[in-house]
Amino acid sequence: MKTLLFLVYLICIASPGYARNTQPEFSLAKTYAGKADLSDYWVSEKLDGVRAYWDGKQLISRQGNIFPAPHWFTKDFPTQPLDGELWLGRGQFQQLMSVVSKKQAIDSEWQKIGYYVFDLPQVKQSFTQRSKNLQQLVKNINSPYLHRVKQYRIANHSALEKHLKDIVKQGGEGLMLHRGEATNRKGRTKDLLKVKPYYDAEATVIAHTEGKGKFEGLLGAIVVETPKGKQFRIGTGFSMGQRRSPPSIGSQITYTYHGKTDAGIPRFASFLRTRKD
Repeated sequence: MKTLLFLVYLICIASPGYARNTQPEFSLAKTYAGKADLSDYWVSEKLDGVRAYWDGKQLISRQGNIFPAPHWFTKDFPTQPLDGELWLGRGQFQQLMSVVSKKQAIDSEWQKIGYYVFDLPQVKQSFTQRSKNLQQLVKNINSPYLHRVKQYRIANHSALEKHLKDIVKQGGEGLMLHRGEATNRKGRTKDLLKVKPYYDAEATVIAHTEGKGKFEGLLGAIVVETPKGKQFRIGTGFSMGQRRSPPSIGSQITYTYHGKTDAGIPRFASFLRTRKD
């Protein structure tokens, strides 16, 4: 559901009459694989919000679209660029999308949103120093809508896993790792890592769909049903051998996923293995 809403949001902001700007260059996260030296990184909560770049005058999306934030929302923001997220709170992504995708801002709705900043994208310093400068900047401005994302240290992988579970239990999405010595780098980089939980569960294969493109003549996806009757497709996680000889209809499979939609459908489901028992 969240992925669908985001696609709808992109369509809305790309429609005629919606202001556009030069597409900003963001640092994009890779996925934490449990191998990084955590002593090198700062940790923060991964906010379930919408990425936004402040260019000193306006808030801009990753696609270069201008968010219609009210003047009173940004009037105290600094003139220097900021990188952060518009955020309404844990578990409120759908409500946030409804607010920021409107061409005409509604004051009462924007009053509930905050701009949570985690970086100074044009400053040529280490992330540790940028974070300190950002903390002082936000403190001096004292805007009720401008916030610094809290950064802290985690001792080791076990502590990180425990903290991740605590955040998710409280309704959070995950964690972010920023390498302390890293200077600003655009595009996908290991200086920025996302840490998200994944779960596994079982389901029954009820159908196959044929592949397209490079998978033409092979399995494209399996359609599965959970014990609670939820049906959905799984199209990733298969080897070429498994695409040639897919799990049979009626067989039990284990899949991994990252949370669920409001309708209870697993998000980003990926095939793991066929159950033998």
